[in-house]
Amino acid sequence: MNKVAVVTDSIACLPTELVDQYRIRVVPMNVLFDGKVYRDGIDISPAEVYRMLEKAPVLFTTSPPSPGEFLEVYRELSGQAESILCIAISSKLSTLYDAAQVAKGLAEQEHIGARIEVLDSQTGAAGQGFVVLAAARAAAGDKSLAEVINAAERVRERVIVFGLLDTIRYIHRTGRIPKMAALIGSVLNIKPIFAISSGVVHFAGVTRTRNKGLERLLRMMRKKAGTNPLHVAVMHGSVPEEAEKLKERVLSEFDCAEIWLTEFTPIMGYAAGAGVLALAFYTEA
Repeated sequence: MNKVAVVTDSIACLPTELVDQYRIRVVPMNVLFDGKVYRDGIDISPAEVYRMLEKAPVLFTTSPPSPGEFLEVYRELSGQAESILCIAISSKLSTLYDAAQVAKGLAEQEHIGARIEVLDSQTGAAGQGFVVLAAARAAAGDKSLAEVINAAERVRERVIVFGLLDTIRYIHRTGRIPKMAALIGSVLNIKPIFAISSGVVHFAGVTRTRNKGLERLLRMMRKKAGTNPLHVAVMHGSVPEEAEKLKERVLSEFDCAEIWLTEFTPIMGYAAGAGVLALAFYTEA
């Protein structure tokens, strides 16, 4: 029996090969489109979700897994590990953390056997993915639950997410700016830059062209990272060729201890739209 099993949600943007390698259990978000429910990453791919968003955004919504879905996972893993660590998207961005906590309480009432802890990643997308990976790598090294949590927290303190949107058109869905302002911004072809920090999404500026926006992302990353070795994830919203070019650019300009390419979660892409390019990274301690 393993010491610790690691659980997260599909917003973490983890590539399948890393999920399989470190035996991470991913609980899918629910995608609702035109009256049908799809499990993110299981019944539908991110690319398909982005096509739905482009086709009819008014028919598209999302919902987190229920406490019952988390409880089912906890029950299953209790037969495989002494402890379970669930790492959720920032509690300031979703009610998913609360659902995982409720499920923990239900599991404790059932006395399922395994100790359960729920950790707020205080970030999202591949930033969350890196927190999860730190935990999973520690768990693979047969570390105790306390050591696994400590490994996750150390990365949580350092991980940064920057991104560039292709359009401001959909940002009104976040409630941060009125729909009319978003439409005007879309006509002006403004490219917003965002950051995830302190558990929430912040606007970090705007640019007029995509190329200038990408240059600014790289400058922002260089300012934060300096010359230190970096762990980097390059994310994209249905623009794989551009993402591959960005990855090659990062490899040529930074000292990368690790780099991987992944699709930006369409759950957050609901407000970002297709075409988003983003970087999650942290420096080695």
